[in-house]
Amino acid sequence: MRKAFILLALPLVSGCTHLFFQPTRHIHSDPAELGYRYEAIKFESLDGTPLTGMFFPPDREPRATIVHFHGNGQNMTAHYRYSAWLAKEGYNVFIFDYRGYGASGGKATLDGVVMDGKAALEHALKLPGASPEKVIIMGHSLGGAVAVAAVGESGFKPAAMILEGTFYSYRNVGSAVLKERWLTWPLSWVPKVGVSGRHSPSDNIGSIGCPKLFIHSENDPVVPYAQGRKLFEAAPEPKVFWNTPSGHIDAFGAHGEKFRPLLLDFLSGL
Repeated sequence: MRKAFILLALPLVSGCTHLFFQPTRHIHSDPAELGYRYEAIKFESLDGTPLTGMFFPPDREPRATIVHFHGNGQNMTAHYRYSAWLAKEGYNVFIFDYRGYGASGGKATLDGVVMDGKAALEHALKLPGASPEKVIIMGHSLGGAVAVAAVGESGFKPAAMILEGTFYSYRNVGSAVLKERWLTWPLSWVPKVGVSGRHSPSDNIGSIGCPKLFIHSENDPVVPYAQGRKLFEAAPEPKVFWNTPSGHIDAFGAHGEKFRPLLLDFLSGL
């Protein structure tokens, strides 16, 4: 918990939104070693920055295409397990690395990663069996914020959005985290003036009309639960909110035995 707090608090008190991004370049896990069949994907962002992704195809005609926007740390080789399991349930799964992450080029910036998200949505439509009417967005933590911006700003019309551990705005989450500790409470005003408000979920969630699933834990050690609730309340119907017992973005990991079947039920009802 302390480590997660430090990782989030440092960029906020520094006033640099780009420091929300904590990428790594090395491979954390090879999907093939866990029995997943996948293809490496190369594509370009809207400004020509080279990007990488992984495509996990199903064994049959896809039910839909899942585009996974991963969280702020490491790279997709540390995050794919949250979504790759859906390929075995009949879904295309496409996860990608933002600029500066993994083998993608460039350096992570807020404007840049949102641009990358828009490019990933476009590229997802080129995958085998993909249909514009059957693209489902999955965003984890900061990835959910990037996804909301990419969808809202581009006018993309997903079939559904799944947002886990995502916050209302960059400034709000910064202040909320700093207020939770007596040592940093006096600095809670810093994000209001030092962190960019651009591309915040608060700017775009109101314009996204597809079915939306929000997931958060009251015991989330990274993004305060109140931030997830505030984002949910700002979203238009149709929407649903799930509480998880503990952890940050653990619904389909540590709590997968319960929440994976629930997600399949949600998806089948679209």
